[in-house]
Amino acid sequence: MHKSSKHVLATRPYHILAGKGDVAERVLAVGDPGRAEMIATKLLADAKPVNLYRGYNTYTGFFNGERVTVATHGIGGPSAAIAVEELRMLGAKLIVRLGTCGGLVKDVSVGSVVVALGALYPPGGTVGMYAPGVCYPAVADPEVILELERGLRDEGVLVHRGIVASSDAFHAEEANLEPWSKLAATAVEMECATIFTVARLKGLKTGAALLVIDNLATGEFMEAGSEERRKLELKTALGALNALTRITL
Repeated sequence: MHKSSKHVLATRPYHILAGKGDVAERVLAVGDPGRAEMIATKLLADAKPVNLYRGYNTYTGFFNGERVTVATHGIGGPSAAIAVEELRMLGAKLIVRLGTCGGLVKDVSVGSVVVALGALYPPGGTVGMYAPGVCYPAVADPEVILELERGLRDEGVLVHRGIVASSDAFHAEEANLEPWSKLAATAVEMECATIFTVARLKGLKTGAALLVIDNLATGEFMEAGSEERRKLELKTALGALNALTRITL
């Protein structure tokens, strides 16, 4: 959706068409609308859909007595930036990405989780639109990092801490694997750099926990839609939700 030639500052959501008070201050954001629905229905109490428009499926309910929203940010930086902006407009103060990634080093095994310290990214793109002319530090909040690690380990998840590479083109990633590995990136995904940058610029706390579904150094791979993957997604979501409810706002 494009605005008219006359500049208008966006003050209301165009894609997440929830009402005032529908979105909680604490948001768990995922890429897949189906995963958002699964987490909301399986792990939240009294979960209700507050937006099903344009694939930004969003649900609000309660976890451990704390009001929580599970939202969809879609695939890639542009989609994720829209989600962060509009969730903030609707009252979010903390956005944690719960996503998937590909391991870039051998010890980041499939089924483990990478908690991102920060993200490297190619110049330009969505981050460049928000921070033109500089190499903006796309980093997570320290408290969010520590609480995510604690929450995931409490669920028995193997946790790695590291820098991730945020890619703008899923099917063009292979040519960049060696350069990213040489820069000590632990894993590759598509949204962290944008989410960390936009959240920081808009005054939100943020972080990310990324389930490793394949390893590009070893060839290990977990099938999409498998029962094993579904169970791991719910386990990591449980750890992330526990963390979400402990973080200071």
